[in-house]
Amino acid sequence: MTQRQFRSDYSGAFGFLAYSVLGFVFLLAIGVFIYGRILATEKIVKDKAILAAQSQIDPLVVEGFVRLRDRLTSGQTLLESHVAFSGLFSTLEKIQPTTVRFTSLHISFESTNVPRMEGTGVAKSFNALAAASEAFATDGRIRNAIFSKITVSDEDNSVSFVLSATIDPRLIAFTP
Repeated sequence: MTQRQFRSDYSGAFGFLAYSVLGFVFLLAIGVFIYGRILATEKIVKDKAILAAQSQIDPLVVEGFVRLRDRLTSGQTLLESHVAFSGLFSTLEKIQPTTVRFTSLHISFESTNVPRMEGTGVAKSFNALAAASEAFATDGRIRNAIFSKITVSDEDNSVSFVLSATIDPRLIAFTP
């Protein structure tokens, strides 16, 4: 007697798997098609809403906003380049000894836009003038302070002087 040989036939299982994948891809394609239609409908609705909103915009209001923006920008530019000497005067008041005073003060800008201070003044004594020089050197915002034409008065030992110095630009910059 001969034995029967059994052979496994997987063609049915492979066919079932192939049809299952085909069905899944078909359902996925239908889903993508429907989703595309939903998105197209939403786009049309949104486009109509944008057109309606644009038709309600008043050109005069837009022009007013543009003018306001331009004025604010111009004001910002002016404020950024505005020179305010109050910071310099406050610094002089704080660091300069009370026995030293200026009789005249001239502030100018060099060609490199570095602020320069030149002034004449009177100190009660030579020691007060030395203290003012030390205060300027220690503070550092009034730089290269050079005292010249120093004259001591015979009457009260007061000292007259001429000061030449450069000023830190941040000291005279406008800050709100």
